[in-house]
Amino acid sequence: MSHKTIVLTGCTRGLGRALLHAWDSMGHTVFGCGRNAEKVEALRAQVGDRHRISAVDIADEAQVKNWSEAVIDAAGSPDFLVNNAAVVHRPAPFWETPQEEIDKLFHVNVLGTSRVLKAFLPGMIQRGTGMIVNLSSGAGRSGIGGLAAYASTKWAIEGLSKSVAEELPKGIGIVPLSPGMVDTDMLRFCYGTTAGNYRNPRLWAQAAAAYILSLTPEHNGRSVSTP
Repeated sequence: MSHKTIVLTGCTRGLGRALLHAWDSMGHTVFGCGRNAEKVEALRAQVGDRHRISAVDIADEAQVKNWSEAVIDAAGSPDFLVNNAAVVHRPAPFWETPQEEIDKLFHVNVLGTSRVLKAFLPGMIQRGTGMIVNLSSGAGRSGIGGLAAYASTKWAIEGLSKSVAEELPKGIGIVPLSPGMVDTDMLRFCYGTTAGNYRNPRLWAQAAAAYILSLTPEHNGRSVSTP
């Protein structure tokens, strides 16, 4: 597979970190971001100079703008944009979920994704090629009790992706992608130690990283899932 430039949000933990390490081993270059500055510094020290990892809160429009401009100045528009960053709330009936938690979920999972998308998409369109992968969830394709607010944000990602797909010119594609159940801190926050029964992130990423890079504009608008 030829060298790819990949923009990846939420790369300091969970699925994002697993994907970064997988793409590193494949020889690709990642321009990643994470909200926690200390975790960003630790990851920089681990992965070296080939990748550029930045501290960015995707819920902050100015930070997203500055980051995207720096990435494009350094490398041009990416081959792949992977919107992975997301947060979740502690399981509870919807009416018992604090409103501030619901607001945070939508600010990060939906509005944050839309900000990153708007920051990079014009350059990809101007370039005439590129693929956008928005991390969705099984919760974005069926109801899930106890996580109604989180599921709502993932339904929004599905709808956003499929709607933008109708607007894109030839040569550009966008898909919502469900990763399946993977043993991450987020999953353990929701399900406790039972999350250990799900897939190991490293093993998941070995297949998922290659699968994501196999996606082309022919997949535009489809709901897809990692193998």
